[in-house]
Amino acid sequence: MADSKDYYEVLGVSKTATADEIKRAFRKLAKQYHPDAQHTEEDKKKAEAKFKEINEAYSVLSDENKRAQYDRFGSNFEQAGFGGGYGNYGGFDFSGFGNGMDIDLDDILGSVFGGGFGGFGGGTKRQGPTKGADLRYNLNITFEEAAFGTKKEINVSRQEKCDSCNGSGARPGSKVITCDKCGGRGKIQITQNTIMGTFSSVKTCDKCGGEGKIVETPCEKCTGKGTIRRARKLSVTIPAGIDNGQAISLAGEGDVGKKGGATGDLFIVVNVSPHKIFTRRGFDILANFKIPYSKMVLGGTIKIPTLEGEMEFNIPEGTQAGTTFKIKEKGIQNIHGRGKGNLEFTVDVDIPKKLNDRQREILTEFASTLGEEVNPKKKGFFR
Repeated sequence: MADSKDYYEVLGVSKTATADEIKRAFRKLAKQYHPDAQHTEEDKKKAEAKFKEINEAYSVLSDENKRAQYDRFGSNFEQAGFGGGYGNYGGFDFSGFGNGMDIDLDDILGSVFGGGFGGFGGGTKRQGPTKGADLRYNLNITFEEAAFGTKKEINVSRQEKCDSCNGSGARPGSKVITCDKCGGRGKIQITQNTIMGTFSSVKTCDKCGGEGKIVETPCEKCTGKGTIRRARKLSVTIPAGIDNGQAISLAGEGDVGKKGGATGDLFIVVNVSPHKIFTRRGFDILANFKIPYSKMVLGGTIKIPTLEGEMEFNIPEGTQAGTTFKIKEKGIQNIHGRGKGNLEFTVDVDIPKKLNDRQREILTEFASTLGEEVNPKKKGFFR
């Protein structure tokens, strides 16, 4: 690459681009200009040159130290001792493109992204360190536990590193050897002769499973897997204000990673059981209460339930059915610690189903003072 060529311009990014932006730009261009993705020999030759150029730019800009030196020395980058040697990224020679050579894009880009893009080479790059699987645990709690918070102990079954072989999969004292079928590459090339010509493809080595290594004598405890399943008891703190369907994340409490990869996480999803009185709306709680007719008319003090116990509330005189009252900060604690919600309740008339003679007499007299006709004489339907 000439000294005057701008690596940032090659990848189509600004000089202030982040590492992720540079990686995304390279990924996009690598797919576009990979020779295996071209249709004609002429296009392949053009793409080969462009691919080398893209690769060289990414080799510098993806390395923090090299990028800093490039930004500092500019056109004197190579003279400063950091240029050159990037045309054949990862030791792969691109001179064979267009000559019937079988190329696997995973081999070229796997070390950059930890795996291939798929759809070009047809092979599967053997994995390096990979993070363990994340786990999910469904936890049932009561309405009150969600409102006030609680602590729970749970039993989680997860994959852990085998303590007998320390995760290697090999019996103590035995060796891990290079696969003799694929030569440690993890892939094998298969050639097929058809009436259309000779086709070759790359697939995962069936002897080592794409690992490139074979355990000479498997560990008896984990049968060569390197991991065993164990049940662990964990203590979980449920924060006040959590809602149905929300999850708590416990970092590093999932399955163990492979080849030294990070351990996965555990996500605890809460299922909140319904309350017999209250329903929830955000951090507010809602309820419907029936109160005596006399209290609705004359007003007075009633006792209403809350999440913290009963409290007295004054009903105004002449309260109509369907009226809603609000009591501040008698709801659910905000999960972020910003106060509490409210209690909102709607009142309805609790109409007595049976009256004694005295009650009926009083109520009849009351109705007559309002000009209401009580128990009128029955009349025919058409009259």
